[in-house]
Amino acid sequence: MILLTGAAGFIGYHLALALVAEGHRVVGVDNLNDYYDPELKWARLTAAGFDRDALATAGKAESRLHPGLFFQKLALEDGAAMDALFAEHQFSVVCNLAAQAGVRYSLSNPQAYVASNVTGFVNVLENSRKHGVKHLVYASSSSVYGLNDKVPFAETDAVEQPASLYAATKRSNELLAHVYAHLYGLPTTGLRFFTVYGPWGRPDMAYYLFSDAILNDRPIKIFNHGRMSRDFTYVDDIVEGLRRIILQERPAQEGVPARIYNIGAGRPSSLLDFVETLERHLGKVAEKEYLGMQAGDVEKTFADTTALERDYGYRADTSLDEGIAAFVKWYREYNHLP
Repeated sequence: MILLTGAAGFIGYHLALALVAEGHRVVGVDNLNDYYDPELKWARLTAAGFDRDALATAGKAESRLHPGLFFQKLALEDGAAMDALFAEHQFSVVCNLAAQAGVRYSLSNPQAYVASNVTGFVNVLENSRKHGVKHLVYASSSSVYGLNDKVPFAETDAVEQPASLYAATKRSNELLAHVYAHLYGLPTTGLRFFTVYGPWGRPDMAYYLFSDAILNDRPIKIFNHGRMSRDFTYVDDIVEGLRRIILQERPAQEGVPARIYNIGAGRPSSLLDFVETLERHLGKVAEKEYLGMQAGDVEKTFADTTALERDYGYRADTSLDEGIAAFVKWYREYNHLP
């Protein structure tokens, strides 16, 4: 059985459906917090076959559409609830995607990041150790590369200059995972996600905010005067990488059983090219407001995915045009737009 934290989130929702489609039993948990509109999280759960009233009453339920997919409302920082969850199930693999997300939000709400991303992650590690989990896969972030100016970013690069509290908490996850791998032999795999986009995406992400603004005749904010690029990665490619890491046998490794991989498209796109592609699929040109660089932000991200390609055969193959088209189609349907 697989434990998937953050199951009502963007990537977690897609991964849960991919795993149960192959016959795996998955217990998903999420705290359903209000960092962004919880109605989107509830909509993902509903689309996955969960009855909202049953969840609200009992706090847990099995999907009516996908046998073997379960969900429980739970916060990682709740130590007692986490102990009970692991005691109830015999998880062979844990995939920890739950985290307080967002770089800019961390500037004003640091405690939320410490609670979820540090305390919560320690609870995941400790219970994985106590209950004999065979493999812990967890989400790190490309933000750990911080102020590095060498591109593409490689796993061997120094990551000691985080530019935000969010990045610092993600780097702490990597260090904590290494400690548990070293002390207890717990196999851990951390994934440094680059900018993920696609259907059911988070409404605080730029492409979602841009779509809303463009279609409602509001200007979009272009930071650093457009001199930005990101390794935009379509969600299906991310899910395929996760799927391989969760289900395939780990490659042989000497020493501490802790690994870290970049997972991204491996081809950065300029912010202005991304906006132009979005405009084309929305059928409307954006009014643009050019601004300076935001605190905690970085100018460029670019993933070197050589290691993940070598060890798991991973390669992102969805083009920006294909990915944006799929997102816009979903966005119109979800928001009941023509």
